[in-house]
Amino acid sequence: MTTPVSHSTAMRFVVLLGLVSLCADVTYEGARSVTGPFLAVLGASGVVVGVVAGLGELLGYGLRLLSGLISDRTRQYWLLTLTGYAVNLAAIPLMALAGRWELVAGLILMERIGKAIRTPARDAMLSHAVQVTGRGWGFGLHEAMDQIGAVAGPLLVSLVLATRSDYRTAFAFLAIPAGLAIAVLLAARWLYPRPRDLECVSSRLAVRGLSRTYWLYLSGAALAAAGFVDFPLIAFHFQMTALASPSLIPVLYAVAMGVDALSALVFGRLFDQFGLKAMAGATIVSALFAPFVFFGDLPLAVAGMACWGVGMGAHESILRAAVAEFISPERRGTAYGVFNMGYGLAWFAGSALIGALYDVSSLAAALFSLLLQAAAVLLFLRVGALAR
Repeated sequence: MTTPVSHSTAMRFVVLLGLVSLCADVTYEGARSVTGPFLAVLGASGVVVGVVAGLGELLGYGLRLLSGLISDRTRQYWLLTLTGYAVNLAAIPLMALAGRWELVAGLILMERIGKAIRTPARDAMLSHAVQVTGRGWGFGLHEAMDQIGAVAGPLLVSLVLATRSDYRTAFAFLAIPAGLAIAVLLAARWLYPRPRDLECVSSRLAVRGLSRTYWLYLSGAALAAAGFVDFPLIAFHFQMTALASPSLIPVLYAVAMGVDALSALVFGRLFDQFGLKAMAGATIVSALFAPFVFFGDLPLAVAGMACWGVGMGAHESILRAAVAEFISPERRGTAYGVFNMGYGLAWFAGSALIGALYDVSSLAAALFSLLLQAAAVLLFLRVGALAR
């Protein structure tokens, strides 16, 4: 058993990685807010934009299995994290130099691949510190800081475009937060060369392999992801039904992102007190977005986006935090890689199916979403009972 570290020491590590994520999100979320229009300016078709976005997400989630396995096999968590962030963030300012849509498309894929490389290793390192701070609270704080960057990035790009009216200038400006993210990451590497030492290992964590409880938990997470509607479909619904004006739709998204940050903290703390019952409760609240968004007026749509934000915050905090409850430290890179791949593939498949159902009937899409999330609630409660 290793010697316990202080709460403040572990919290500093969480905050440092949170600052990295904040600056990184300013960079790539800012870029993602305008890559579609930039591709169009360079002559790409709608089909190209859709394929590139879909392929990027598929690579971003699918490759996490490989990077997770490599991180556990080599124990080079810092190397993979640094490499992933370098690839992830370098792709954005390079878009300022791209003169063809094919090059921009390649850089978009490069950015997603970089995220796939670094995420399992980073989450594995973070899991050591949050054992001291509280897993739910630690991952919740990390997600809240992440979302601050996700809101600030598009606003920064919007400001640059309003003053310069040039996409390339906006991409060049994003080199600043990218450089800050790398600088903070290097500082964290210097201050905490062995994040593994932050966790006091007990005999309970000595079990090796991916347990039956872990796979049952992943099944619940996959159901929750598959039943969670992507925002582009929600925005499409708002546009087609004239429920919200084009200028109001981004505001509704910003509302959801603000709720995301707050709910990550709240439900993260609740997870530390009540375990997966907190995830079940968050899923019940987030499931309400479907009837509110698809069948309500504008005030209900706002409430629906708030429920959607609750779901996002819980997914990014509790779902990640709980993985560390079931897996020994030596296998967490693999566990996070498998989890992220399964979650991403379920999200992709569910979004495609919900979109197809929506073309037939918005009622069918909403009922399908509710059904899957209800099943997820039952599985979360079952896993919580097994984990006691």
